[in-house]
Amino acid sequence: MIDLHTHTLFSDGELIPSELARRAAVKGYTAMAMTDHGDLSNMDLIIPRLVRVAESLSREWGIRVIPGIEVTHVPPANYEEAVSEARRLGALIVIAHGETIVEPVAEGTNRAAINARVDILAHPGLISEEDTMLAAKMGVLLELTSRKGHSLTNGHVASMAKKHGAELVINNDAHAPSDLISFDQAEKIVRGAGLSSLEFERAQANAAALIEKVLAKNR
Repeated sequence: MIDLHTHTLFSDGELIPSELARRAAVKGYTAMAMTDHGDLSNMDLIIPRLVRVAESLSREWGIRVIPGIEVTHVPPANYEEAVSEARRLGALIVIAHGETIVEPVAEGTNRAAINARVDILAHPGLISEEDTMLAAKMGVLLELTSRKGHSLTNGHVASMAKKHGAELVINNDAHAPSDLISFDQAEKIVRGAGLSSLEFERAQANAAALIEKVLAKNR
């Protein structure tokens, strides 16, 4: 299982990075990204700390840990600045807190995040056809999620991605130990969104390919 959207106590998660990585490794995860909620006020506090421990946790727990950030509730006009700052600070995977239907995310966030070339647009809600096509063109991955509330639009996201050739990932958006889903459960969530087991495998392959790309850039 690969999951590229998790949270530690550096934002609103329950666990420190070492415990989150250990629990994920015991559940059979092979790779994960730690992507706490960040904006221009706190990314300099979060990202360097994740960078500091990622390599040692990867080595000691036998799970590839990727330092990242989830750019969250940043005004669309400030998205490019925030993404650029996150990468400067060492975030290897930058995801965007998309326009989920259960939170008051500013309209235009999906488009701004895609144009800023985030790696993953998380829980993009009722993403438009235009934004889906732009994500496909820009190589931005769209997220299917197991997170309560955010998952309500998985079917729409899957349908839009399939129609317009955008690539998908499946993430758990974990905030607590109980959020770490199994490989089998992740497959069921993807199938529940109207996709096939082969499309689930492709989503996991997309996650693996993203990890290889970001690691290659930083060798």
